[in-house]
Amino acid sequence: MFAIPLGDDGAELTPLLPWQAEEFLAHIDRGRDFIGAHVGLPDIVTDLDSARRHLVRYAEKTAQDAGYLYGIRVDGLLVGGVMFRIFDTENEVAEAGCWIEPGYAGRGLVTRACRVIIDWAVRQRGIHRVEWHVSSANAPSIAVARRLGMRRDGVLRQSYLYRGKRADMEVWSVLAPDWRAAETPA
Repeated sequence: MFAIPLGDDGAELTPLLPWQAEEFLAHIDRGRDFIGAHVGLPDIVTDLDSARRHLVRYAEKTAQDAGYLYGIRVDGLLVGGVMFRIFDTENEVAEAGCWIEPGYAGRGLVTRACRVIIDWAVRQRGIHRVEWHVSSANAPSIAVARRLGMRRDGVLRQSYLYRGKRADMEVWSVLAPDWRAAETPA
């Protein structure tokens, strides 16, 4: 399996695959409340079967070139992840997303991992627009979008029903010409 170093702190980016379901579930369990504050992943991954189904779903999306899922590891421990929830090569649009355990937040891991996958999508796969959909209440994720050079396209007011409450959803994006011009290192 490949691993892409994310710096000199033992962090790396690796694929997340169905055979890693037990490890994936343990990771979600460690960060369940923190991750679930804004991201529905802990509501989807509740036991070993649901963890495996989620990873299989992304493996199928990857096989169809329609989505990708990667783990962020520090010294081999799975601590977070990044993904392309949508990867549409026909329209040259992708939607990136992320999550991280609380003990690893604020270290730049998500930003570094996102730089790797966005750079690959733009430079190698011809994606023109990478979107970032985020709850207006999720300040850390909005900060990641800013660090990635994204611009806020707008706010979809009360468009996001999460755990029975309506929330505003912001859409951020970066376009390929802007990404290339910024010479963002991978």
